[in-house]
Amino acid sequence: MTAVAAKPVSGQGPQLLIEGKVATITLSRPELANRLGPDDLETLLAHVQTVNARPEVLVLVLQGQGKYFCSGYDIGRIGQGRTVDFETVVNAVEDARPVTIVRLHGPVYGGGTDLSLACDFRIGVPAVEMFMPAARLGLHFYQRGLERYLSRLGLDVAKRLFLTADRIGAEEMRAVGFLTQLVPAEQLDAEVARLSGRLCAMAPLAMLGMKKHLNRMACARLDVEDLKRDTQAAAQSEDLKEGRQAWLEKRAPDFKGR
Repeated sequence: MTAVAAKPVSGQGPQLLIEGKVATITLSRPELANRLGPDDLETLLAHVQTVNARPEVLVLVLQGQGKYFCSGYDIGRIGQGRTVDFETVVNAVEDARPVTIVRLHGPVYGGGTDLSLACDFRIGVPAVEMFMPAARLGLHFYQRGLERYLSRLGLDVAKRLFLTADRIGAEEMRAVGFLTQLVPAEQLDAEVARLSGRLCAMAPLAMLGMKKHLNRMACARLDVEDLKRDTQAAAQSEDLKEGRQAWLEKRAPDFKGR
């Protein structure tokens, strides 16, 4: 086990913990409903870059402290200059090398909804609700954020949420595809751990490659040559040989990522 940070401390910026194959980023400003300011964006981006550089990490979990998961960008800072913009950070989460899981224990608003949609799996509880107030603020959302809403939720739902700023609860979030799983609150941590463990047991080259290319396909940005390279690398990998042998021997495979 390799830890790069201690237990998250309330009142500080996003904090990173790496334990073996799983990394966790915790939004740690519960007194501010985990809204993100310029410094938080820089920290989040640095954490994603750190995780990307650690080949042993296969899963990245995003979570928040307190009542809320994330209330988006600090509205009072909109229009002010900053080194890293919100879109860049959320795009980096979507493009992160590991498979991403967001642990939604409470409400998620504004840009926090796009941060959630950027993750590969979104596990929530009945207390979760969401809304996107961009039109009420006079804010025109950025391209890839619009694309994420469209590709994950469909055109009609994306229009409703962006254009009317409707607030919807957990059951409807599950019905429209915002939540990939809805579980009782007392089962949330166990379900995140179960899914993380299942992902960590997969062949890294195949799993991470398919995650990357599925996301690109969803927004018509597929790089066909890169897909061919990744497919060929998996076809020639030691992991494929191990997977075949384990299947024949009826045992769990021991993948090495090569």
